Amino acid sequence: MQTTAGDARSGMAESRFRAVLFDLDGVLVDSEPWWNDVRKAFAAAHDRPWTDDDQRAVMGANSRQWAITMRRRLDLPQLTEDEIQDAVVSAMVDRYHTRPVPIIEGAAETVRRIARRWPVAIASSGHRAVIDAAIDALGLRGAFGAVVSSDEVSNGKPAPDVYRRAAELLAVPEASCLVVEDSINGVRAGKGAGMSVVLVPIESVPPPPEAWTLADSVVDRLADLDPDAIGRTGGSRGA
Repeated sequence: MQTTAGDARSGMAESRFRAVLFDLDGVLVDSEPWWNDVRKAFAAAHDRPWTDDDQRAVMGANSRQWAITMRRRLDLPQLTEDEIQDAVVSAMVDRYHTRPVPIIEGAAETVRRIARRWPVAIASSGHRAVIDAAIDALGLRGAFGAVVSSDEVSNGKPAPDVYRRAAELLAVPEASCLVVEDSINGVRAGKGAGMSVVLVPIESVPPPPEAWTLADSVVDRLADLDPDAIGRTGGSRGA
């Protein structure tokens, strides 16, 4: 059962945080390689390459933004952005329904543990259909007080819009939110929203050194995440 803001406050006197906002791709599911594979397959189907530079150019963007970027980089004027978006999203959802999902170790357990104390939300750059498929794969349907896609706000990450909207839906001040991220654009988005950010780096798509510097705290594994410790220390490195 989802913990509400009112229920959680009584157990949070020792922490400065009143909500925890999770990114999805790279934090709860190791899905960035899937996105890359799907885009490579789409490009190959149109006799185009899809490079690492291309993938970096779309990370953090909302669906319309990355579809526009793909259309331009792949030089596909005969296709609309909606057609590109629909093809990629459909392929991603199909993977969630037909393949073993690359769930981050301890992801579901960590979300449930934290949700017993704090309201939790997902704030993701992903398309809503992909987010829903991932939540179902994690067994976390109904666990989040808010689920926000960057498609539902004006700008994707590194803009802070998606995190601000999640805080608004939880009715929690932005400065009282802890963001859990794995990428530089996500860290920038959380900091831009005036929130504290904990970086959980992932081996499949390592963040650049700037992400370590900009984040308030770094933990090696999601299962080790402890908002109380971060709140007490004001953000410890390598916690």
